[in-house]
Amino acid sequence: MNPTIVRLSLRAVLGRRRGILLFVLPGILLALAILVRILAGTADAAVEGIQLALGMAVVVPLVALIATTSVLAPEIDDGSISYLLAKPLSRHTIVVSKLVVAVGCVLVFAAIPMVWSDLILDNGDLRLAIGYGVGALAGGATYCAVFALMSVLTKHAVVWGLVYWLLWEGLLGELLDGVRWLSITWWARAITEAVGGGFGIAEKLGPVYATTAMLLVLVAGTFLAGHKLRAFNLTGDE
Repeated sequence: MNPTIVRLSLRAVLGRRRGILLFVLPGILLALAILVRILAGTADAAVEGIQLALGMAVVVPLVALIATTSVLAPEIDDGSISYLLAKPLSRHTIVVSKLVVAVGCVLVFAAIPMVWSDLILDNGDLRLAIGYGVGALAGGATYCAVFALMSVLTKHAVVWGLVYWLLWEGLLGELLDGVRWLSITWWARAITEAVGGGFGIAEKLGPVYATTAMLLVLVAGTFLAGHKLRAFNLTGDE
């Protein structure tokens, strides 16, 4: 990890217009949690709707997409990444440094708000709240690795990221049980249930499988993104 790249990447995330969404998304989550608590109390269906349907399935992947594409995709699109690649730095160091910022954004703008929203909705159930925080952070970090790889593979990382999220994680992941074994959102739910209890809807996956799958995707995504970035430096095709 390179501290200078981390600092510049953090400035890039917060300095772009899309960075505003990083504040809007958790704001919506917390506002709806307060509203639902006032109107519906602590009903399980209400908690599940906010925490899983909105928080885990929408806020977490969108925060990861916005943060990751903000630190990597724009530099590749406008060619300014070449200045960074000219430095005597490992391409994997560049990717890891940028992913540290993206995962940090997931922690601040997704995982912590998930903890607070559950505390609001669930009468201060600290164990379940921590479970949501851990699941959101693990899932968000995995999403970041996937979106980082997309950023170096295509100039339309945001578009393809949205397509992946809407079709695979959203539509197919909810409709087809088999897809859930390959869904980051469902892996995150399994981690949440293992740590905090939860609703038992992802218990078939199991925490061991979910953790292993997340680690594999995280490592593979990071490695392949760094490898592709090295090829970009050598060929200059992008």
